[in-house]
Formats: sequence, C-alpha cells, structure tokens
Amino acid sequence: MIAPSPIQIDPALFGEDAIAPQTAALNDAVEKMLSELPTIMEVGPEKVRARRREGTGGPLDVQPAHEIARWETASDGEREVPVRIFHPGGDLKGFYLHIHGGGWTLGSADAQDQTLAALAQKLSIGIASVEYRLAPEHPWPAPADDCETAALWLMREAENLFGTKKVVIGGESAGGHLSAVTILRLRDRHGMMPFAGANLIYGNYDLSALPSMRNWGERNLILNTPIVYYFRDQFLPPDRFSEADYRDPEISPMYKDLNGLCPALFTIGTMDPLLDDSLIMSAKWLAAGNPSELAIYPGGIHVFDMFPDLGIAKEANARMAEFISDALAAA
Repeated sequence: MIAPSPIQIDPALFGEDAIAPQTAALNDAVEKMLSELPTIMEVGPEKVRARRREGTGGPLDVQPAHEIARWETASDGEREVPVRIFHPGGDLKGFYLHIHGGGWTLGSADAQDQTLAALAQKLSIGIASVEYRLAPEHPWPAPADDCETAALWLMREAENLFGTKKVVIGGESAGGHLSAVTILRLRDRHGMMPFAGANLIYGNYDLSALPSMRNWGERNLILNTPIVYYFRDQFLPPDRFSEADYRDPEISPMYKDLNGLCPALFTIGTMDPLLDDSLIMSAKWLAAGNPSELAIYPGGIHVFDMFPDLGIAKEANARMAEFISDALAAA
C-alpha cells in the first residue's frame, strides 16, 4: 500500500521565472489560436464537437482510431453505456478505468485512441474509457449515472475483459470530477472500494467556483472564467439548480466525507483556472487519511499534458504512468 505523506508546496513553482520558455511559447500560441476561433459560447456544443471530429477545432482535435481499441456495452439492465476497450495483448497487470474530459459537454471515449493505446502498451494494462452522455442534452446526473453503471459493469466483467480485477480510475477535467464522484458512489451506494488508485487530472471538485477560477478573468488558455461558468450551466442548468446546489456533496465531491478512499495523484498546472480545486482537494484527501500526491507544473495550462512535445507534459505523463503502474503493483 502507498503510505500517506505530507503534501509540501514549493512557492517557487508559482513564479514567472519558473515557467520554461517552451511552456510560455506554447501558452502564447494556444491563446492566439483560440482568439481566432469562435468560442463554444458563441457557436454551441454541437458545432465544437463537429469541428473537433473534422480536425478544425483547435488544439484538441479527435485522434485517429487505434487498432487495439474496440467498443463494448456496459449494462445494468436499465441503462446501456458504450465503453471503449483497449487490450494490448498478453497477460495484463491491471486496467485503467478512464473518464474523459470536456466540461461534461464535449469529448468522447474514442477521442484519445492513440494516447490511451500507447499507455496500455507501455504499461501492459487494459484500459476502459466511458462514453457517458453529454450536457446540455443530458445534464446532471446523467453523466455520473453512466460512469457509475460502467464502473459496476467493469467490476463484474473485468476478469473476462482483462484477466484481472486490479483497477485504477482516473480522468481529465470533467473526467477528474466524474472519477471522484464515481469513487464516492461506489463506496456510499454499493459498499465498494475496488480502486487501487485515482489519477485525478486538473478536475473541478467544487462547482461553486473557487477563487482561482472566479478571479481568472477573460484570458483564454483553453479555459477562462466565462467558459467554466458556461460549462457549469450546461451541466447544471440554472433553471433547475441553485447556488446552494453547487455545494451539494453529491455534485461537488470536495464537500463529501473523504474517509476510506484509495491513494490519489492530483496533477495541475499553475496557469489553470481550476488550480485551487487540486490544491484543496489533494489536501482534504490527505487529511481524511488517504495517501495523496500533488504534482504542480509551472505554467501548465488546462490540458497541458495533451501537448506531447512539451517538456512539462512529458514529465507529467511519465509521473502519471508511474503512479498507475505502482498502484496496480501494490494492489
């Protein structure tokens, strides 16, 4: 078992001089690219989804399909959820239950085929990525319900699919949020804690909006304050959810009892409006008695790890791969 250890934050990580020139250049390039494209608030989710599929959506287009990936259907008798399965062949050391990001509004389980297949092959693990329903067509609790259904189905079918039940859960952004929600649902609703670890990547754990998000402003580095509020309004339509609802522990896992959870790695960049979510959630995770690691990357914007040539992306992805491998080995 990975032992709890104190989280120590080096203030030097947050200084301008800690940002590598390569990182600063990428940030400027992303900002310029996005300034030349209409925002999701202007064109709506359907057009952004279509642009990404066509390869014209900016820095986060859909990756080509990979030969080791296939679709399966998770079912609980009432709900069916598509799941993207990656099996690299041979005896597997475990599997990774992946939940994609996209503000609960964008993204898909096959959008990162190349990345997930490479991770599966590198670590000799299986991967199952959940194709949950998206807002605004399917607001809360539909995405969380789908992730819960997929997780329970995978617990039943893991031996058949992967030859092992050892599992790490994780995801990016909205996927980090839904991963935390899924962990807590399995504990509270089903008395289960099957996960060897949680790989939580720049997630949003308090939907009432913490200071780093509220104070970010208009600068668009994938996210800014208006865009985050827009995503939240798709997920939690204002005509159905009040300000008090944003702090409902079922919706915002930061307000839940976090006792008895698995080890977690929280990954965040210093130029991410959701910075405070990882800073605070990682500390609360640890304070509840769970092993918790916090990895902070100077100048990292939202989804910085998806730019594979970036130095801090290579560092972050290597650390996450090591965490998944170590957690499965310790299970």
